[in-house]
Amino acid sequence: MLNLPWVITFGPLREEDEWEPVVCGPYERSHALALAESVVADEELMAVVEPLLPHASADEIRSEIAAAKMAAEGEASVAAGADLYGDYEEIIDESFAETTVEEQPVEPSPPPRPEEIRAGFARIAAQLTGQPG
Repeated sequence: MLNLPWVITFGPLREEDEWEPVVCGPYERSHALALAESVVADEELMAVVEPLLPHASADEIRSEIAAAKMAAEGEASVAAGADLYGDYEEIIDESFAETTVEEQPVEPSPPPRPEEIRAGFARIAAQLTGQPG
């Protein structure tokens, strides 16, 4: 999956912000992660980076949707059977429970240069068309 093309969906972080999400890509995975990190670093945005599944038929897409539904149903049944107020102290390691996270601003890595992204586009196009990159 790491070699697939990736897309970034940018959207509002707060529910009161109402605007349509912006989908960008396709990118190589490392470029998508760096761009998403760079864009959301200074703004209150949400970015979702996910692989673009280049299916060539409606049946392949239906199969992917069915698999996603089955996975969601499986997760829902596990969550329904879980004891939400169980003995959580058994699960939490004491050293983990005592650690505190100091909030320090994290500097985003620099985004890839436009020529690097264009070269990635060419590699993705070659991959999708089956031509040598």
